[in-house]
Parts: sequence; C-alpha cells; structure tokens
Amino acid sequence: MAVDTDKNSYTVIFAGLMVVVVGAILAFLASSLMPTIKQNERYATQQDILYAMGVNENGDDQGSVSKIPTDRVEAEFTNFIKEQYIIQDGKTTPDDEAFLIDLKKQLANKNKGESYKLPLFVGEKDNKNYYIIPMYGKGLWDAIWGYIALDDSMTVQGVYFDHKAETAGLGANIKMRFFLDDFTGESILDGTKYAGIAVAKGNNDPLNKRKDDNAVDAIAGATITGNGVAAMITESVNLYKDYLETIRVK
Repeated sequence: MAVDTDKNSYTVIFAGLMVVVVGAILAFLASSLMPTIKQNERYATQQDILYAMGVNENGDDQGSVSKIPTDRVEAEFTNFIKEQYIIQDGKTTPDDEAFLIDLKKQLANKNKGESYKLPLFVGEKDNKNYYIIPMYGKGLWDAIWGYIALDDSMTVQGVYFDHKAETAGLGANIKMRFFLDDFTGESILDGTKYAGIAVAKGNNDPLNKRKDDNAVDAIAGATITGNGVAAMITESVNLYKDYLETIRVK
C-alpha cells in the first residue's frame, strides 16, 4: 500500500525521525571528538601560559603573536614551568595539573560564597623566576581572559590576553603584540599598594616609555574593552595579593 505523503501525520513522523537520526549522529560525533577537543584545550592553555612568560616564536614585527607549536608545547611547558599550585581557603598546595582548572567556574563559586580554587604557576627562564597568574573578566560583548607574569618585584614580565567576541579591529586587538608588549616592564604596585595597570586614553605616553605610572595607552575605539582589561588585572591581583606578598621583595 502506498504511503500518503501529503498527510500531516506523515510530515510529523518524518520530521521526528530526522530529529532522532540527526541528534544521534551529532551525539556520536561530539563523543568521538571530545578527547581531541580536550587535548587542544590543554595545548592552548599551555601555549598562553608560556606566552605570558615570554616563551614564544615571535618575530620582530608588532602584529600577531606566534605561540609555541602544539607538537612542542607540552615539552616546553614541562621545561619552563617548574611548579604549579592551587590556592584555596588560604592554603597553597602543589598540583601538577593546576593548569586544567577552569577559572571561570571557580570565580562563579566565589561569587556564590562557596570555596574556590586559584591556580598559580612558577616558571623559570634565564635563571629568573616568573609568577604567572590567570585572569578572567568582561569586555564589551563577552568574556575576556589571559595571564600576567610577574617577577618578585611585582614588575610585569609579560602578558597574554584573549577574548570571545570583541569587535574586530578594535577591542579584538587586545591580543595583538602592539598592545600586549606595552605591559612588559610596568609595575602592579603604586608604592606598596597593589594598584594593577590602567588602560588609559590620553595618558601622554603613547609610546609607553614611562614604566612607573601603572598605565598603558588604550586602543583607539575600544574604551570599554580596555576598561575591562584594566578591571580584570586589578581584580586578579587582589585575588592573589596574599600569595604575592609572600614572594615580593620588600
């Protein structure tokens, strides 16, 4: 007997079957790809931490960053990152997989008044220690995040920023070298006070030659994103202040 394809019941049944079939296919693909996705996330985190402490493949231009390739990043991470810690409830505990902690989730726990974990990394390069802290904040449109590397005088040795949905050519430029490089050499201290680093419009230092003003020049047309970066740095520094006081040269 021929099937009457003009009936509404046929359309509903066919659509339902397609939803089930397509859903099953997507679920299978997601499950199959999950190990690869997780591995790529590991690589990306390691690349960003290393970039903040100056381990990269940048050339002389001031354009896009060039990170350590994924086929080498795990070995380089092991080579340069000497210690990893979790700070929780006033205690600092070694943890070789602290880099896997999702800071966004931990800050959500903090905002709910729950216990939360803060990862911290100690790197070594050219016989110098680098203290790298992760950051998470809000830009104009969505999340921004990154890492800041400090020495024991609380001077910035490097940073890395990224974003989810900032405007191309404007706020998205927080991940470009001409902006990132300006932070190197700045102090997060104003005297003995933890002040962070402002992203300032018209700070009379467009070439960023002054390193004692706790400020870098803003990106034109990206005021809100820049303010988000500054707030993110300040909030992160305050979260880690107790630990930083234990290693700061006074």
